[in-house]
Amino acid sequence: MSPNPNPPTDPQTTPLCEPCAAVQQNWRRAPGHAELVQGANRKETRGDKAVTITRYRCDHCGTVWDYENNKANQHAGWSVVA
Repeated sequence: MSPNPNPPTDPQTTPLCEPCAAVQQNWRRAPGHAELVQGANRKETRGDKAVTITRYRCDHCGTVWDYENNKANQHAGWSVVA
């Protein structure tokens, strides 16, 4: 049996492109980069507040990101979706 020519990408092992690697993760109000394409957003509860989480995908390397907009948490912000 020959190996799969298109194995699934794993965010833990797939390298980030240079712009994705430069995104400051887990810091509210940090900028993304120009090749991040906005997807759907959703509301989640954090304590007694609702926060908005928006999904993005990098057009260059395919990395999927979530951006949590939570004014009460300075360490919200960008995170790579595993």
